[in-house]
Amino acid sequence: MTNSIEVNLISGRTVWQGVAIEGHKHDDGYIKACGICELDVADMKKLHVFPGQTVKVTSAYGTVIVRAVKATQGPHPGLAFIPMGPWANQVISTEMYSTGMPSFKGVKVTIEPAPGETVENGIKLLQKMTLIQKQEG
Repeated sequence: MTNSIEVNLISGRTVWQGVAIEGHKHDDGYIKACGICELDVADMKKLHVFPGQTVKVTSAYGTVIVRAVKATQGPHPGLAFIPMGPWANQVISTEMYSTGMPSFKGVKVTIEPAPGETVENGIKLLQKMTLIQKQEG
């Protein structure tokens, strides 16, 4: 049986994301800075995952594989953070409610271990989103 937890996901900008974007969205530095999910230590224990292991984050809007990392803020059990970017965009709504920006806060997600899975680079995720939008449109 797979361990999973339900948490609220938030997203935002990070300093490391700003540094990494100076490269490219397919570079290892950008993946390391943004292809992550910060989790409270208590939530990592519930999932039986260690920092650096891959997890699958699923919402009503999609799924993404990212690396679990120990939260830099907290403790905040029940709250997860993925930096704004291609990985967060896989699991948030595209609805903008006339603001020009989707809501990056309070997204209900399920997180489960994803051993053996890899974190795709940002370019592949953007291509995947474009393909899905064309199929839906």
